[in-house]
Amino acid sequence: MKIAIANDVAMAAEALRRVVASTAEHQVLWIARTGAEAVRMAADNRPDLILMDLNMPELDGVEATRQIMEQSPCAILVVTGRPQDNVNQVFRALGAGALDVTATPVLQGHPGGDTELLAKIRTMDKLIRHSGGTQAMMPRTAASNGVHAGAEAAEIEKVTTLLAIGASTGGPVAISKMLAGWRPPRGCAIVVVQHIDEHFADNFARWLGEQLEMPVRAAEEGDELAAGVVLIAKSNDHLKLDQNLRLRYDPNPKEYAYRPSVDVFFHCVAQHWKGEAIGVLLTGMGRDGAEGLLAMRRAGQTTIAQDQASSAVYGMPRAAAELDAAQMILPLAKIGPVLRGNLGAAPERNARPST
Repeated sequence: MKIAIANDVAMAAEALRRVVASTAEHQVLWIARTGAEAVRMAADNRPDLILMDLNMPELDGVEATRQIMEQSPCAILVVTGRPQDNVNQVFRALGAGALDVTATPVLQGHPGGDTELLAKIRTMDKLIRHSGGTQAMMPRTAASNGVHAGAEAAEIEKVTTLLAIGASTGGPVAISKMLAGWRPPRGCAIVVVQHIDEHFADNFARWLGEQLEMPVRAAEEGDELAAGVVLIAKSNDHLKLDQNLRLRYDPNPKEYAYRPSVDVFFHCVAQHWKGEAIGVLLTGMGRDGAEGLLAMRRAGQTTIAQDQASSAVYGMPRAAAELDAAQMILPLAKIGPVLRGNLGAAPERNARPST
């Protein structure tokens, strides 16, 4: 795999170069010292993968990611020092089209940093190959962050409806936009399976909770579905819903490149959930979630996929469309209103009367 590095810190860039050069299957294609230089070099000599820092001169990593995904789309892994201290920037980069995030080994200085980075690169390689190469990545302009709002405590009540959401590249911002300003009706539980590293899942839950009108937390092993609460898959193991309607984490199937897998969770919903459910498949690279969405449709549940124009990367929703898994293919801005119409909603704060 041809790998590029965008990092203005010479020591960090050299450390990343050595990690890539230590393998026989990868090569360093170029090194950019600014975000603007990374955009130019990607256009002139497009790599398979870019290791993108967040803080660089001229253009930061977020804007560089956005421009590259518009002009010369390729896989982008955010590699930066202490990503937990840059949560907003990280999720802006993920919204702009970056696939994942990890810490820069030289800045972290902990044993195993090189191993962690190489594991991420191997995962990116699998995703690229399963998606048909970088040309399969369809760039779109990313949406802006949702509105910040405090979450209210949810009442303990019986769950009667389930909203299952799957997303990957561009997913965090898409999810926040889709659910912003909405409080679900009584008895509605929400579960999100987003492709994101398990070390950053808790940060994702906290960040998403700041955007929404409802509580958000990471799902723990053995949790029950909770009405009015958004539960986030937090492990690289697959999130499953068992026959007793409890959430479980399972490493199997181990051969899946997508972890946690949307397909696995959607299949569980189709098999075990007997109430009303809606499956929503959002922007993302690859095909994960399409077969699971089809299983939900065949089980009589409502299924929705995001359209091409509003997707940061039109991979997963496109696969669902090809399988006829989605009853509705909608732009992101229309999915929220459809959910409100199908599931109902509690009164929104400061909501204007319809005219």
